[in-house]
Parts: sequence; structure tokens; C-alpha cells
Amino acid sequence: MVQGCCGFCAPRYKRLVDSVFPPDPKDGLVKANMEKLTFYVLSSPEKLDRVGEYLYYKLSRDIYRKRNGCVEIGVEAMDQLLQACHSQTLNLFVESYLKMVQKLLESVDPNLQILATQSFVKFSNIEEDTPSYHRRYDFLVSKFASMAHSNTTDDELRNAIRASGVSGLKSVVRKTVSDDLVENIWDPNHMEKIIPSLLFNMEQGRQSLLVRDENDAVAGNQEEEVVDAPRIAETCLRDLVNKATFGHVRSFVRPVLNHFDVFDLWVPNDFAVHTFRVIMFSIQTQYSYAVIETLMNHLDVHNTKSNAKIRASMADVLAKIIDIAAGESVGPSVLEIVNSIVQHIQVSTRQEGADGDEKAYRETLILALGEYVTHLPDYQKIEIMKFIMQKVPAGNDNTPSHRLLQNMLLKSLLMVGSKYRTTYLSTTFPMSFLQPLLTLCQDDDPELRLIVQNILHTLIDRHQNRERLTSPTLKLDGMVREPCTRTDILFSKKNGGEIFSNLFGSLEKKNNGISHMNAIYTTLALFCVELFCEETLFDFIRLAMSFQELALTSSLLTPAQKIHLHIIALSLLALIAHFLPVLKDYTGPFTS
Repeated sequence: MVQGCCGFCAPRYKRLVDSVFPPDPKDGLVKANMEKLTFYVLSSPEKLDRVGEYLYYKLSRDIYRKRNGCVEIGVEAMDQLLQACHSQTLNLFVESYLKMVQKLLESVDPNLQILATQSFVKFSNIEEDTPSYHRRYDFLVSKFASMAHSNTTDDELRNAIRASGVSGLKSVVRKTVSDDLVENIWDPNHMEKIIPSLLFNMEQGRQSLLVRDENDAVAGNQEEEVVDAPRIAETCLRDLVNKATFGHVRSFVRPVLNHFDVFDLWVPNDFAVHTFRVIMFSIQTQYSYAVIETLMNHLDVHNTKSNAKIRASMADVLAKIIDIAAGESVGPSVLEIVNSIVQHIQVSTRQEGADGDEKAYRETLILALGEYVTHLPDYQKIEIMKFIMQKVPAGNDNTPSHRLLQNMLLKSLLMVGSKYRTTYLSTTFPMSFLQPLLTLCQDDDPELRLIVQNILHTLIDRHQNRERLTSPTLKLDGMVREPCTRTDILFSKKNGGEIFSNLFGSLEKKNNGISHMNAIYTTLALFCVELFCEETLFDFIRLAMSFQELALTSSLLTPAQKIHLHIIALSLLALIAHFLPVLKDYTGPFTS
């Protein structure tokens, strides 16, 4: 406090500031005098900046003299003035206030750093009447990020410092993220400090929870204290992501990806999955697909420099979050994401010496594709199937990479088909899609032909009869079907001959096993269930009879194949008679 006659000659604002400090700091802020000081600055707001400068002067002197009690009183006085004043001159006072916060943070005393953070958190909640265009938070971001990474040996103090650091970052974000006229918090220099600090604390919190689960020896209050920083960090990440616009998405996703790269957090990927689910559920829905695109672009970078295990873990993260973005994907963005997945599959099939991890990587990409299309409308699924079909290489090139690429893309097509619900066969099978699919029915690779048949089964079966028709059978009770529509009849008349011709040709392959012949039977039986009517009756009867003729005349089929072909012909005839009872008298002697 100012003493002597000089003290009485001091300006009134200095006397009022001095009066809030008691003779003994333990007594705390003098509330009555604080009310006088508050009334003074409210009545004379032009004096607010001088009050702030003088308070800063006193705090700097007390910090130097290590009079922490007086420092706490000075901080409390500044906090109360900030809360009370909302005039246009508040910006001038805030400059002194921020200098005070910086001075406290520069102190080596962690308690003063924590005090500064607590004060800044209160300040961040104040809605200012006018924004400050010149105010900068560079130092605060750097210092709070440093505190969030504290490695002090004392566990309790370390947790307190980290929690304060994360709270400070959260407050900086709150103060800047909503106003485009103040400092750009999305600048890479800031994001590369904020995001790693948040992720570090979130990940440390998960590790602590795992350790406590294993030891089962920590009490409830301690648990609350330990997980304080991780919880604040996750809340801050959610708030930050929620405020992001389209142009900001890559600003925060890239530091996340770089953090996982630098600290090898992709394997295992539990924390990566958790983090990206937090991001996907927090971001504005119309921007969610931008997160997927950024992740897939990052996967491109890893295609050449990372092993298959890391890429498989990244693809698994993609598979577990991609469905969240599917509902908001429209127009070109849908095919862009599908094309990116297909390209990753193509690159993977060209890898030499592929091991089990590489195979797992491809299977995970296919799973991601399936998760993505699940929530898309059917018309987009048809376009995706046509798109993938165009990517399947044609020809009987027997090189391993060519065969593997065909196999993987057809499996991708099968995955998409399994998510699609057929209404009209003519819509499901446009010629640009049906023709190359039928061509592959006669490929030399038996595994490939089997996948093609499975695709046909998935797309033809509108009434879930497939399980009853997996192999030739005479037990046809419980079959579900609807009357054949005019659209289906026209489809059969237009494409039936070519479909049956290609399936018939596929039967003559020397490397056909019983599973291949059963798959062809299932395809034909499903077509019969869906398309049978009086107008298509003779087409199906001729087909069954041609199978018998092939079994009698072919020189390429083995005796076992010929016998099985007779069984298929008989089963198809029984199926036709099941739908047309007048034929039962004719087929009865053969099927009984």
C-alpha cells in the first residue's frame, strides 16, 4: 500500500487499487474496497486502462519478490474487474490483463502457472462487446501446450499442470474459434500445437484407465482427478471440430494423422478408432466426408512407405467410421470415395511378396466399401456396381497380379451387391453391367466364376429363396414368389437368351467342380422363381432339356459331371412343375 504523504498525493485510482490489498495477504481481498474500485471504474471507464497498468505493475513486483499471497489477491481483483466491466474501453484493460497472465505463465512456480490458467478460463467465458483485431494468443497457445505435456515426477502436480494446460487451450479455442475477425486459430502453427496436446492427454487417459482396470486398486476420487485432463481434452476436441467449416477440416485432421504417424499409434488402432469417431460425431454432418477424403489421401502416402500391418489398421479405422459419412455424401463425392478405395485395392494387388497382412489390408478395404454403401440409396449402389465393373480388367491374363485384381474387385462388387435390394431386374442389370458380368461367367479361373455366380445370386434373389436352392433339390415347399410383372417379362425376353447361353457355356469348363455346377443351378433356379410365367414357360423347359442333351453328347465332361448335370436338369424340371401344377403328372414318375 502507498505510505506517507506521497501516498495521499497519489491519483485516486492508485489509492483505490492499493486499498484492496490487506496488510496481511492471508486475510484475502478487501471486499468493501473492491466494491469501491469497481464502482469507480464503472463510473469512469476511461480510467480502466490505468487501473489495469497499475495492477500489472504491482503483480510484477510481487511475483519478483515471491509474495504469492499478494499475487493471488491481484489476480482476483483483475478477475472481478473483468467480470464487472463491459465497456468499449475493456480492450485496453484486457491488454494489461493478458500481460499479467503471460507474466504468471513465465514463472517457474507451477502454482502461479495454474493460477494464471484458472484466471484465463474465467476471462474466456466473458462475452466482449467489441472484438479485438490486434490481440494475439501465440504465447498462450505455446505455453498451454507445453503445460499439457508436463512430465513432472510428482504425479498429483503433473496431472494438475496437464489439466490446466488443456483447460487453457480449450479457453483459447473458445475465445477465438467463433470470430473470424480475431486471430486465426486454424493456422497450422496453432493446430500443430493444440491437436497433439489434446491427443496426448486423451491417449494418456486411456492408458491410465487400462492400468487401473488391470490393477483394480484406485479409489473413485483419485480416478476422477486422474482422468480430468483427458476428459477436458476430449471436450475441447469436440468443441473445436464442431466449429470447423469445410475449409478448416484438413487443418485439424492433418495434425491428428501426423500425431498417429510419429508416435506409432496405428497399431493397435483402438485409440485411432476412438479419436476418429469423436471427430465424425462432432463435425457438422455436411463436412464429414471431407474427413474420409483426408484419411484416404493419407493412406495414399502410406502405400509406398508403410508395411501392410499399418495400412490394414488404417483401413480398419476407415471401415469403422466411413458409414457415418455415407448419409451426407452426394453427387461426385460418392464416386470419389469409391474410386479411392478401388485404387488402393489396385495398388495392393501389385505388391510383390504379399503376405497375410497385405491380404488383411485388402479385405479390410472391401469391408470399408461395404460399410460405406450400406447407408447410400439404391440408385447410387447401382452406379457404384457399374463403376466397379468398369474397373475389372478383361481378358484371360493369367499373371498373379491380374487374377488377384479381378478377384478383389469382384469381391468388392459382391460386397456392394449384398447391400442392395433388387426391385426390378431391368434396373439392376443394365447392359453396361450385365454384359461384362456374363462374359466373366466363362472365364478360365474357377474361383472367379464362382464369385460371379454369387454376385448373380445376390442380385437376383428378391424373396430370400437362395438358402433353399443352394444345391439341386426336390423339396420345394415354402418357396416365396410373386406374379411376374410385365417389366420382368420384357427383361426375360430381351436378355434371357444371352444369360442362359453364357451359363450354359460355363457348364462345359473342364475345371468345374460340384460347387461350380451347384452355383449355376442356383442362378438358374432363382431366375426361374423370379421370372417364371406362361410367357417364359417354354424358355425354361428348353433350358432343362438342353442340359440333358449336353450331358448325353458332351465329350468334355467327366462321368461325374454328366451325372450331376442330369440331376440339375431334373431339379429344374421339378421346379417348373412346382409353379405349373399341370406338369406334375408328367414330372411325377421322374421325381418320385
